[in-house]
Amino acid sequence: MKVSTKKTLRIYLRHVAKHKFLAWFVFLGVGLGALTGVIVPLFYRDFFNVLTGAQDKQASSETLIGILVIIASLQLAEWAFWRIGIAATSAFESRIVFELSNFCFKYLHRHSFAFFNNNFVGSLVKRVNRFTRAFESILDRIIFNILPLSINAIVIVFILWRTNWMLSFGLIIWIALYIVVNLLFVRFKMKYDIQRSEADTKATGILADTITNNSNVKLFNGYDREVNRMGEANERVRYLRKLTWDLSSIFEAVQGLLFIILEVSLFYLAIQLWIKNIFTLGDFVLLQAYVLTLILRIWDFGKIIRNIYEDLADAEEMTEILETPHEITDIRRAKKLSVNRGEIIFENVEFYYNETRKILSDFSLKIAAKEKVALVGSSGAGKTTIVKLILRMFDIDGGKILVDGQDIGRATQESLWKNISMVPQDPVLFHRTLMENIRYGKPNATDKEVVRASKLAHCHEFICGFPEGYETFVGERGMKLSGGERQRVAIARAILRNAPILILDEATSSLDSESESLIQDALNHLMKNKTVIVIAHRLSTIMKMDRIVLVEGGKIFEQGTHAELVKKESGIYKKLWSLQAGGFIK
Repeated sequence: MKVSTKKTLRIYLRHVAKHKFLAWFVFLGVGLGALTGVIVPLFYRDFFNVLTGAQDKQASSETLIGILVIIASLQLAEWAFWRIGIAATSAFESRIVFELSNFCFKYLHRHSFAFFNNNFVGSLVKRVNRFTRAFESILDRIIFNILPLSINAIVIVFILWRTNWMLSFGLIIWIALYIVVNLLFVRFKMKYDIQRSEADTKATGILADTITNNSNVKLFNGYDREVNRMGEANERVRYLRKLTWDLSSIFEAVQGLLFIILEVSLFYLAIQLWIKNIFTLGDFVLLQAYVLTLILRIWDFGKIIRNIYEDLADAEEMTEILETPHEITDIRRAKKLSVNRGEIIFENVEFYYNETRKILSDFSLKIAAKEKVALVGSSGAGKTTIVKLILRMFDIDGGKILVDGQDIGRATQESLWKNISMVPQDPVLFHRTLMENIRYGKPNATDKEVVRASKLAHCHEFICGFPEGYETFVGERGMKLSGGERQRVAIARAILRNAPILILDEATSSLDSESESLIQDALNHLMKNKTVIVIAHRLSTIMKMDRIVLVEGGKIFEQGTHAELVKKESGIYKKLWSLQAGGFIK
């Protein structure tokens, strides 16, 4: 058994152990139901023995009716036990599936920003669903197939042993051989089941990626290429799926042959015993009932084991995620960050991507409380990295980042994010209503507060233009809105949050000139009494900042006000300003 398979089972068992009381009811109900069911044929044996040996039919009929009453009582008891077992299973299984789903959700969302950048959304969703469905499927097979089969096999072997040890011994040998053959086959087939699961996940990832980028597929004439790519992925899934199905069919053929051998052999031996007057007609009825019971139960055994391994193979991809440590974690006894002023200090910070690509080296920067600072520089200079480190999207490799004198690496992440509002360059919204999306910045905000923030962000006007107003659903990732509208919703959300630290990443980049003018007014209101960091390529939007910091190659090359920097002869900022202010027109 693979290590990841054992880990999957450990996770499942950990959640099962929380509900031992319900588990006992499940196994007691189903176990007693199976046990009662396998006892009934003993009384049918007596029934037929009385029937064939009857001399006085009137006296025998009373005995037969008495046996029927016992059979009816046992069957009613069996019915009651199964009802108890099924009811307990419903409560037991639904509770654990609920907990597993929540567990996956919580653990998944604690992974770092980088983790989500490296995984397809569709694949992650499928992994979570497979993990919970796999548990449900495995538990059903254990409760309703393996448990009754085990009880039936043990009791049947015991009863046949008391009837005739040769019948029982032959049956034991056959069952042992059958189980060994099944387990060997399942282990052989499982590697192909895992490959099929991985191929299916890859195909799902391609599907999700192309749906997300449907406009690129159309505008860059990628339809035929993506069809071919998806076709290749689906062909791999088809090949592996057919291979696993063919292997199962071959084994079922072998399995059917084994059952023929079992039934013919047992009845041949029974005939020899009958010749010697050791076996009665009732014994033949009992043997036939038990052989049919075993065939019905064991026929599914191979498929059950194969399906359990397939379920485990499906669950393994999620198990890998659940067993992957979170990249960014709170230290033990981390304290809540308390932000009163909003001072930010980078103190000799070192940061690498992938342990080889140096981004920041001995980087130091102090942003005073309530100071408005703009970060400028060419693409890849390190501006966005600086912001990501403040948000602790990555942990630094050396130095410290302090907020109001507190090391953010020793504070809880939730308390850090609570004190920061961010308006990204390309805001992503939930597929929820506009009211819910704006209120996400302050969950307990009233409708009036949401509307006020919307008016300040100048999105109230276009929201009122929708038939459903603030109850309008914005579509996946907010795609029903234009880029400028999404930007204004994000600004409204930040206004509502009113955190002491504000980060703007090209917050007006998606707006036309008229909207930008309106938003600048909103931003001026939003930035009051806050520490503000602005990432900007359009220098005209940052002229009024308290300080402009020019970053190149992870180092600070120039800093000062706009007026100071444009006066520097041969300054990089001055060259950038000249280009944007008309340097291309000569």
